[in-house]
Amino acid sequence: MRRVIISLIFFINILFTVKALALPPIIAIGDLHGDYEGTLTLLKKADIIDEKLNWIGGNKILVQLGDQIDRGAGDRQILDLFESLKREAPKFGGKVHPLIGNHEAMNVYGNFKYVFPDKAFYDFENFLSDAPKNYVEEYSSYQQGRFHAFFPGGDYAKILSKRKAILKLGPYVFVHGGVLPKYARMGIETLNREASEWMEGKRKRPHWITDSNGPLWVRYFSKKTTSSHCEMLKTSLDILKAEIMFVAHTVQDSGINSACDGKVVRTDTGISSYYGGKKEAVLIRNGKLYRIH
Repeated sequence: MRRVIISLIFFINILFTVKALALPPIIAIGDLHGDYEGTLTLLKKADIIDEKLNWIGGNKILVQLGDQIDRGAGDRQILDLFESLKREAPKFGGKVHPLIGNHEAMNVYGNFKYVFPDKAFYDFENFLSDAPKNYVEEYSSYQQGRFHAFFPGGDYAKILSKRKAILKLGPYVFVHGGVLPKYARMGIETLNREASEWMEGKRKRPHWITDSNGPLWVRYFSKKTTSSHCEMLKTSLDILKAEIMFVAHTVQDSGINSACDGKVVRTDTGISSYYGGKKEAVLIRNGKLYRIH
């Protein structure tokens, strides 16, 4: 029998609980990094799936904040699982929103630095794409299937193109790294559209995809925060008309936590076997935030 503990993180400001109360329960989880078994353990702990991997989350909204892949052998299994849950959840009133992280983006632009073990390549060995031959030949033969699968317009790049970089639900913003004011001013819709069109093979890679301070990479809100970081966060939230930003990307040794007076919640607990961290999720329900651990 699983032993699950749900602890209150904090109560949301009464000024926007009306918007929060209008939402179904939300489960937010951070980086998974190729650990399929760890992913299943966490989804079961959060009452999202049963032992047969069926959706049992009812009307819950599941948000996964990117980096499903790299550093583990279960990349394809995790990607496929979330696509299956995306199709199944609406039958029960639920929704699934897997976001893109920097590692999804890296694979689309052909950076396989963190792809290991070799199984993570062999699982994609039979894929082909319209990638130019000279691009493909830059990779070892066992890597080429994965290159095709994730090349813009390839089968898995198209899957990723349907995923958002930034998601807003009521007063909450979900993003892998964080949203600084200059990107908040660009607008969530613009950023998501640019990422999608790039992964579909319809445009060049947007500059912010590789920006160290861009939405997929910035760590200002997930490491030790300063007063200036918190002020930037407040500015971004004001622009986005939101109250709390949920981020991942940086492992939190202490587990899920918040900073900047509760304006940012850090969800990356290093659940994968690569990091050996805590398997935790955030439950957002009726204006309260809980830690599932």
